[in-house]
Amino acid sequence: MMICCIQALLLLGAQLALSIPNNFFYHDFRKGNGNTEIHFSGVKLHVDSAQPAVFAATGDNVTLPCRFWYEPELTSPREPRVKWSWQPAAGGHETDMLVAIGSRSRSFGEFRGRVQIRQDFPGDAALVMTNLMLNDTGRYHCEVVDGLEDKSTSVYLELRGVVFPYQHPRGHYHLSFLAAQEACEQQASTLATFSQLFQSWKEGLNWCNAGWLADGTVQYPMTQPRVPCGGDGLAPGVRSYGRRHLQLHRYDVFCFSSTLQGKVYYLQPSHTMNLTEAQQACQEDGAQVAKVGQLYAAWKLSVLDHCDAGWLADGSVRYPITRPRRNCGPSEPGVRSFGFPPPQHKHGVYCYKSGDELM
Repeated sequence: MMICCIQALLLLGAQLALSIPNNFFYHDFRKGNGNTEIHFSGVKLHVDSAQPAVFAATGDNVTLPCRFWYEPELTSPREPRVKWSWQPAAGGHETDMLVAIGSRSRSFGEFRGRVQIRQDFPGDAALVMTNLMLNDTGRYHCEVVDGLEDKSTSVYLELRGVVFPYQHPRGHYHLSFLAAQEACEQQASTLATFSQLFQSWKEGLNWCNAGWLADGTVQYPMTQPRVPCGGDGLAPGVRSYGRRHLQLHRYDVFCFSSTLQGKVYYLQPSHTMNLTEAQQACQEDGAQVAKVGQLYAAWKLSVLDHCDAGWLADGSVRYPITRPRRNCGPSEPGVRSFGFPPPQHKHGVYCYKSGDELM
């Protein structure tokens, strides 16, 4: 009878302890006879990241820091559950990308085969990502679970690159949100995020036409306010139309392109070419006609500077200037555009060779 009372009191004490918020965790395990025992300790789990943000470029391999430790330090190693998830820069649902317990791990979706836990030292839960893609920008969440303890931290991954405005060949304000997504993808880029557009505005991007961003808003950057662009009485900044109807409304788009995995170069044989001849010339040179995103990336990140206009894959004619000079357009650096001339017009061409084709 006495033993039963003692057992009841111990059970009640355990239940009360579970109901009181504190810094303790429990771990249960099954004995050989199948019974479960609950063990309490004063050990607390901590999770932290060495830096809040990591910057990289497409094609890079990158490590997102995360580590966990216990206070006081444990005398024997433990294997908590580590989970990494990703929230796109444009917002939306958080997606699980990897779960690991000890040396066992499993990756999911578009991250399958591209991510793993580093485990260089006890408590190392850093995420190693290979072959970064344009859409990998966003917030990465590292969660460590041990018993009832659940601690987490986050790291923001930002890709270095260039934001550029893009319009439909028929002119301004012809793109729905879906058409804007497709237009950027066709030009070796992706929809720009607000943070990418804001950074470009700080670097001097000045554009009067409103364009879609990845979060479904429509905005445009102004460094030099003027009457046709919202009025000259407004301060410089990124102007916003807010969220618009994704199917019904039509605007231009701001695309984002990152580091090239190849080379963009100007090709002009002994004579200028129409669009079909330009496509043939690049092909004969072991290349393909460059896309708009590739030309912008070469201009911004590889300092491509050439004063001759050339065909691009979308049928537009442009040329990149990093050193403004006479007879090469305005006094600011940029990619100059002649729009979408008739395909029988004669120009040079900008070709693109991938890294494999350069070998």
